[in-house]
Amino acid sequence: MTTATLTHTDLAVWLVEAAEAVPGLTTARHAAPPARSHLHPVLGPLATGPKAITALADRLENLLETRRSATPASLFTLASYVSALGWLTESLADLTQVVDALVAEAGHPADDSTSDFDLADYAPQDRQAIAALAAEAALPPGLYLQLLGQALLARAEFTEACTEIIGALAEDAHRLLDESVSAVHLDGDGPDSLPTLVRSLLARLEATP
Repeated sequence: MTTATLTHTDLAVWLVEAAEAVPGLTTARHAAPPARSHLHPVLGPLATGPKAITALADRLENLLETRRSATPASLFTLASYVSALGWLTESLADLTQVVDALVAEAGHPADDSTSDFDLADYAPQDRQAIAALAAEAALPPGLYLQLLGQALLARAEFTEACTEIIGALAEDAHRLLDESVSAVHLDGDGPDSLPTLVRSLLARLEATP
């Protein structure tokens, strides 16, 4: 099917299908070896992310190969998809950098603050579990908890980015179904004519001192 035969509904469905591929990254789970159990929160997205992004990029390439005409709706759809794919790729790259840093930090000698970490505030069963996990990872309990907390934070930030991407694609799909989409022009109708993530990026740039 070429873009010339794609209706607004077809294009909206195309964006919705892309959005439906993203939640799997936030819910993915990947088994962590005992020596890396502190990385468990981020291993799922890290393992499934590259394959999902490649599939989304291939899907875009397939559409570009068959496109014969450019309409405001098709240009809007492509801009929405490309911005979402770029945002997702950047978010996964950020997550990868965090994991690399956590691995490096785990290999450094622990300082006194992590070596002498007091587990007294934890319930007995929790102290035993933390101590056992830390021992398996060859880390002091304090450093183990510190790295685990950073991994949980990184996953939360990645999940937040994915949620924004999903919402943006869904919003753009809804706009395609609106009659006003025929008036969308990427080169002259102002910021409101741009896809959601593009407007989000512009808003962030404007907010940066």
